[in-house]
Amino acid sequence: MNLPNRLTVTRLCLVPVFIALYLCPYFTDISVPQIHILFTDISVIQLLAFIVFLGASLTDFLDGYLARKNHLVTTFGKFVDPIADKMLVNSALILLTWNNKMSVIALIIMLLRDTFVDGVRLVASSSNRVLAASIYGKLKTVTQMVGICLLLLNNPIFAHWDIPFANYVINIAACVSLLSGIDYFWKNRDLIMESM
Repeated sequence: MNLPNRLTVTRLCLVPVFIALYLCPYFTDISVPQIHILFTDISVIQLLAFIVFLGASLTDFLDGYLARKNHLVTTFGKFVDPIADKMLVNSALILLTWNNKMSVIALIIMLLRDTFVDGVRLVASSSNRVLAASIYGKLKTVTQMVGICLLLLNNPIFAHWDIPFANYVINIAACVSLLSGIDYFWKNRDLIMESM
C-alpha cells in the first residue's frame, strides 16, 4: 500500500476516534478539565477531538497532493478517498447539529448537495465520463473545514464579544455548497437529462 493510500486509511480510522472523543463528555461521567484558549473555554477532550479532526483533514489534502505529484493514483485511492472525506466531514456536521452548534438547515443543504453530486458522479462513471471539480466545490470544502474547526473550538476569539463568527462561516459553507450544487447541475445537465 502506497503512502497516499495509507493516509486515506488513517483518515478513515480517525473518524470513529473523532466521534468517540466528541461524544465522550455527553455519555460518560468522566471529569474533564477545562482550559481557556483564544477567549473561549474548551474541555481537554473537545480539544483532542479538534486535533484529531484537524489531523484527519490535513491527510485529505496531503494524500491527494502526494498521489498526483508522485504518480501514485490508484483505483483504491479514487474509491476510498471520497468515502473517507464524506465520513469525516458529515460525522462532524451531524455531531455539531446534534449539539445545537449549527443549523439543521445548513446540515440538510450540505448533505443533499453531496448526495446529488455523488449521484451525478455515479451516472458519469457508468458512462465513462470524468467530471472535473469546480472552484465552488473547493471553496465549499475549505469553508466547511474552517467552519467545523471554529465550531469545534467553541468559536475562538469571537466568543469573547458574543459574535457567532463560526456560525457565519458554516452558513457561508452551506450557501457555497448550494451554489456548488447548482453549478454542478448546470455544467452536467446534459448528462443528467440523458440518464432520465
